[in-house]
Amino acid sequence: MADSFRQDFIRFAIDTRVLLFGEFKTKAGRLSPYFFNAGLFCDGNSLRELARFYAKAISAADLPFDMLFGPAYKGIPLVAAVAIALADSGRNVPFSYNRKEAKDHGEGGSVVGAALKGRALIVDDVISAGTSVRESVGLIRASGAMPAGVLIALDRMERGSTELSATQEVGKLYDIPVISIATLDDLIGYLGNERGMAPQLAAVAAYRKQYGVRDA
Repeated sequence: MADSFRQDFIRFAIDTRVLLFGEFKTKAGRLSPYFFNAGLFCDGNSLRELARFYAKAISAADLPFDMLFGPAYKGIPLVAAVAIALADSGRNVPFSYNRKEAKDHGEGGSVVGAALKGRALIVDDVISAGTSVRESVGLIRASGAMPAGVLIALDRMERGSTELSATQEVGKLYDIPVISIATLDDLIGYLGNERGMAPQLAAVAAYRKQYGVRDA
């Protein structure tokens, strides 16, 4: 199955305890039955595997782009790792990332790495408030380049302050595609196929029904 990597990613996230089940309070004050923290992909093996999943998501999306961009701070190791994974699969693309504060000596500026030009694909972990995407789009456009889209690890498919999810809001606001390795629906599909996960499936499905959006 072409998209089986999505289920493999869910399994990988659970095995590495990056994806946990229980009761977790979100920034919106909701009690979520699961918690995903991509910052816990924090050793060489797990980061390498994560980057391979990002590369598979890029391939599946068939999205045209010329380079990668990683927003500080979480996007910095991610964009470097994804560039390596793409090179390993036969596609060598340039990448850059930004500093939180512009440097006034040496090469100066707020962007490090390859010059921003052409179509830049933004690589991040998740989209919450969309702040890093907004800053990234501003930097990319200010450099004369175009944002090609946003690539994230997990789309929670959860409503924000409107009927749209944060992911949908970003896509609509900047008129760019947002692609993910996996979505909340992929998580539900995985739980439905795993023995002994009925309580987790029921809890996540109920949360999806209460707070989820219609389409990712």
